[in-house]
Amino acid sequence: MRIGRWNGPDGIGEGIILDDRVIAFPDGVTVADVLARGLDEALRLGRAVEAEQGVPRDAVELLAPLVPASIRDFVAFEEHVEGISASVDGASEVVPEWYQLPTFYFTNPHSVRASGEVVDVPETARLDFELELAVVIGAVPGSDGANLDVEAAASHIFGYTVMNDWSARDLQAREMKVRLGPAKGKDFATTLGPWIVTADEFADRLDGDGFLPLHAEVSINGERVGEDRISNMGWPFPELVAYAARNSVVRPGDVLGSGTVGNGGCLGELWGRSGELSPPPLEPGDEVRMVIEGVGEIVNTVGQRVPAPPIPAARKRPRNR
Repeated sequence: MRIGRWNGPDGIGEGIILDDRVIAFPDGVTVADVLARGLDEALRLGRAVEAEQGVPRDAVELLAPLVPASIRDFVAFEEHVEGISASVDGASEVVPEWYQLPTFYFTNPHSVRASGEVVDVPETARLDFELELAVVIGAVPGSDGANLDVEAAASHIFGYTVMNDWSARDLQAREMKVRLGPAKGKDFATTLGPWIVTADEFADRLDGDGFLPLHAEVSINGERVGEDRISNMGWPFPELVAYAARNSVVRPGDVLGSGTVGNGGCLGELWGRSGELSPPPLEPGDEVRMVIEGVGEIVNTVGQRVPAPPIPAARKRPRNR
């Protein structure tokens, strides 16, 4: 089942998305509501309304499929780490610590964009995309989402959506030299969409180790620049969710990104491997299209450069005590 949000003739609607129409959940129920009730209840609600007339798909504009409670982004593809480390840090390597446990950072849930939106350019000369698959967390009866083992973590996976972790590589490289980040280099935009495909759709697609062998690809202005399989992740999603909840908690509406796929899942990886900015950084007017098998497609156009107010450099202070 595909669940999402849209702007239509009657304002914002939230419900199920079929090939030819969209149908709102009954009684004003929202995507946030069904995430808080869990997957079984969402499927029950969807089945209860799927025969209704709804609104034609071509009469609505899809919005981001949820308003995330939080966004954690992992770095789960070894091939991506090899390439991007050369681009950002100047040396192509996968440090031993990467293999020990998953690693993630938090990004901005308030700058989420929908497929079809124009994404303006921050003050960067190296605008990049990152092709990812993300899971959306839903409630599980009797679980508070805290300190989950892998089996319990799997049950909290409500569904999947395509994610573009837009990146300003020059900003990212500067802040990571301070042993912090990425943060501002990712702060300006994350695309999620076009909908959430519920986890039951993929139950028979998991391989023997729990990975999803889905094909993923990205193109710029109609030319493919990268493709990979989601099953090339170092950890399957239940293990990422369990790590996120380790001595912590995951809540309905949390989004967890896989990290960027390998083999050209972002420009930065290609720059690191070639030693030059080829293909070139994204520019205004470029169209970025991402497709993940069985999940969907997101497309965004790069907008104009947006100047930002200046911030002064740090002052040298006397360290008086």
